[in-house]
Amino acid sequence: MQQQWIERDVAVNWHPYSQMKTTTHLPIVKGEQAYLYDANGKRYLDMVSSWWVTLHGHAHPYIAEKVYQQLCKLEQVIFAGFTHEPAITLSERLLELLPNNQRKIFYTDNGSTAVEVALKMCIQFWENIGSPKTKIVAFKGGYHGDTFGAMSVSERGHWTAPFSDMLFDVLFIEAPNQQNLLATKRFLTENADELACFIYEPLVQGAGGMLMHHAKDLTELMQHCRSLGILMIQDEVFVGFGRTGTLFAADQLQEMPDVMCFSKGLTGGTMPMGITSCTEEIYNAFYSEDKTKALFHGHSFTASPVSCAASLASLDLLLEPGTLENIKKIEASHMGFSRQLSCRKNALNVRMTGTIIAFEWNTEGSSGYFNAIQAKLFDTFMDKGILLRPLGNVLYILPPYCVKQEDLNYTYRIILELLDSDTPF
Repeated sequence: MQQQWIERDVAVNWHPYSQMKTTTHLPIVKGEQAYLYDANGKRYLDMVSSWWVTLHGHAHPYIAEKVYQQLCKLEQVIFAGFTHEPAITLSERLLELLPNNQRKIFYTDNGSTAVEVALKMCIQFWENIGSPKTKIVAFKGGYHGDTFGAMSVSERGHWTAPFSDMLFDVLFIEAPNQQNLLATKRFLTENADELACFIYEPLVQGAGGMLMHHAKDLTELMQHCRSLGILMIQDEVFVGFGRTGTLFAADQLQEMPDVMCFSKGLTGGTMPMGITSCTEEIYNAFYSEDKTKALFHGHSFTASPVSCAASLASLDLLLEPGTLENIKKIEASHMGFSRQLSCRKNALNVRMTGTIIAFEWNTEGSSGYFNAIQAKLFDTFMDKGILLRPLGNVLYILPPYCVKQEDLNYTYRIILELLDSDTPF
């Protein structure tokens, strides 16, 4: 049965981030809590939350029930010229939790489009107030999505090379630390007159290799941007909804962004949705009798009532005391594991933030996404019943919040056994 599914799949499907000639794709038929089940009944621990989206575990009955109720009431309506209660309620609830300068919510379909909207908001803001600015500054090693604007403000490399002549110019800076802050602030000051905005992943740069920086250093950089009038886009698509140990990375910062982007965990991993929030000042630059000053961006499924219902249900679960306690338990468990990793010569640059722990596997060849160890580690862990998807030689654990301690311990033990073995990775 499983082999038949694989054969049918390869005959018709083209999978993301896959060289189809050299990869196969495992049929999954069921998900429950932190586990996935293949067509042969084998169980896998989902220790990457299915590409970082599954907050509360798979097929959560509470989210499913809320989605079902919404499907039976209103499944879709155009959001241009119309509105509905789930979108209003979700916006109200999110704005209560976000930094208090965030006043408006714009709905999209995924993380990349949430970023596209944020960039367009900032560029058009300056146009609408009669002071055009178009330059953007972003972190090196960043990732904001795969659409053209999102690619432009992300790290340039193999992914973007075919399109390099089509991407707009961006000024790239290092993520902040005490050694580079002074030079970075000086660079921003020198270019401030033409900078429309600064886009960044706060605290953890995910796809770039789980690169981490400190809240104190980012706050200082943000405060400098504020003093220069540079708009700030905080991309919390990955880190939002508890991943960094607080509801949002923003909760650990002493300066507020102008725009924020969300997706991934927004619906609890049940369906696509993106959100871009902004300040009253940005919104007011578009609020006009002049129709040409409107934000001309939209999607057929903008503010999908069903996705809003899933998001509201996921938010209910996230704010339960038990979930917040689980986040702290995962963080404490990772802390203990990090101390064990620090004693291993093959585990380099161990780091963690909230429920995210990562390190570089010491191996031959250069570090990076295309290191050959990625496939070897992935296959080895899958054989052990653990879904871990390294970023090249960077191994990370990012479990759903419902994960059991015994499953974390099992994952840690397998990793340590491999690190201590003579396996020629």
